[in-house]
Amino acid sequence: MLELGAIVLMVFAAWAVLAAGMVLLKLLVTVILLPLRLLLSLFLLPLLLLKALIGGLVMIVVVPIVALVGVIGFLAVSMALIVPLLPLAVVAFVVWFVLRASRRPAVV
Repeated sequence: MLELGAIVLMVFAAWAVLAAGMVLLKLLVTVILLPLRLLLSLFLLPLLLLKALIGGLVMIVVVPIVALVGVIGFLAVSMALIVPLLPLAVVAFVVWFVLRASRRPAVV
């Protein structure tokens, strides 16, 4: 059992060394590529702003259409659920009306 604990401890130590090495490698690559990343972001900023402007204009056109389609869809689903239940509502109303008409008026 002691050997198993030693093996587990060695695996954890190897994993920690590997993880630390990967963190250092990522840090090194990030530091080396940072000037290139800043330069590209500087050049691509106008394209990003153009994308945001075009996306905003498209959303101004699309949102009312989607809202209208959503309302129409909600009404269609509501009607599809309500219309089959109308005969039951009519029967319930007739039963209620008959029971109400058959009662004597309250004495005051």
